[in-house]
Amino acid sequence: MIIIDRALEARAASGKTIKVGMIGAGFMGQGIANQIINSFPGMELVAISNRHINAAHQAYIRAGIEDVQVVKTTNELSTAIATGKYAVTEDPMILCHVAEIDALIEVTGAVEFGAQVIMEGIAYRKHIVMMNAELDGTIGPILKIYADKAGVVLTACDGDQPGVQMNLYRFVKSIGLKPLLCGNIKGLQDPYRNPTTQADFAQKWGQKAHMVTSFADGTKISFEQAIVANGTGMKVARRGMLGYEFKGHVDELTKMYDVNELKELGGIVDYVVGAQPSPGVFIFATHDDPQQCHYLKLYKLGEGPLYSFYTPYHLCHFEVPISVARAVIFKDYVLAPLGAPMVDVVTTAKINLKAGETIDPIGYYMTYGQCENADIVYKQNLLPMGLAAGCCLKRDIPKDSVITYDDVRLPLGRVCDRLRHEQSSYFHASKTLVSAKQ
Repeated sequence: MIIIDRALEARAASGKTIKVGMIGAGFMGQGIANQIINSFPGMELVAISNRHINAAHQAYIRAGIEDVQVVKTTNELSTAIATGKYAVTEDPMILCHVAEIDALIEVTGAVEFGAQVIMEGIAYRKHIVMMNAELDGTIGPILKIYADKAGVVLTACDGDQPGVQMNLYRFVKSIGLKPLLCGNIKGLQDPYRNPTTQADFAQKWGQKAHMVTSFADGTKISFEQAIVANGTGMKVARRGMLGYEFKGHVDELTKMYDVNELKELGGIVDYVVGAQPSPGVFIFATHDDPQQCHYLKLYKLGEGPLYSFYTPYHLCHFEVPISVARAVIFKDYVLAPLGAPMVDVVTTAKINLKAGETIDPIGYYMTYGQCENADIVYKQNLLPMGLAAGCCLKRDIPKDSVITYDDVRLPLGRVCDRLRHEQSSYFHASKTLVSAKQ
């Protein structure tokens, strides 16, 4: 956002820097640390929490910071910040509790752990930027209710594909067009990929095999498009999205959609495999004013009725600090649910599953996620993908079948299950609800 740079320059000049804590120090967290420390005057990454504290140390070291202090209490962290020292800890709640931190970046990708941390951060009135579509796509709407009541911003981030779509969506709306499709460009989609098939790619890029698998098997893009749907009020055209394979440019893809069907649905989220420019995002929009359509044709956007807008890249960690500044300085969120969920991600068997088995985490061997419209999810009592890990199967599930709450026993005592039940009660009080005792 163009105004952010000057706002940060003013912060730096006045000495009133934005103080940030980060939870998670994996591949993406290390990039964020480097970006804030070396490229964002007016902002300080004062503390990093990670379950393996050495990774938090390494995030600072790779960004050129050698003098790092280990802290175990809120007082120790406050003292470190006051004396200008960078801090690391295994306890993320310290970052939530300390008064000096303005905003948190949550970059774990974990649903249960992320839910615990974000609820604590909201309780202590921290603005929170999530790089965690899995959590957002599972219980984001109820987390947004809590954040609103606390007067803080809870948002997805710039740079990652959902945020890039939302920024483009806002631009297209601002010039008077009506967005009817928010799209994500992929190079690969194979629901049967697993950590074994993705091991070499993960090793090449220094990433975790299960994370890479969630990209390849469609789970990640399902969560990403679900949160875009929830932030725009759009739906999916069918379970799993349309997901066309298309080797041309996205401008040519407009011919594959029926504008009247898109209007009837109120707009859709979707993805395409193999199109250019990859790995970008696109918005297809329409305009009802013939005079403006004449100008759009003059400006080389074609005949319509769908006009193509795209961003040819997504720069993930490079842009995450922009989201922090938007939240803290302007109280502006990048992407957040409008209200009740529009689209959920449902659990689907990647292989034939057997009664008595415990479902493994996202990006592993047993399941993949698919987008489905939220009203169908509630009507059919489908199991959200974000809650599937750790569930015990009551019966055999054939490959490619969706899994329902009736098919599993939930683990006991999870915060994410409580919040999901609360979300259902809040937004769907008149519908059949899943028992919190399952």
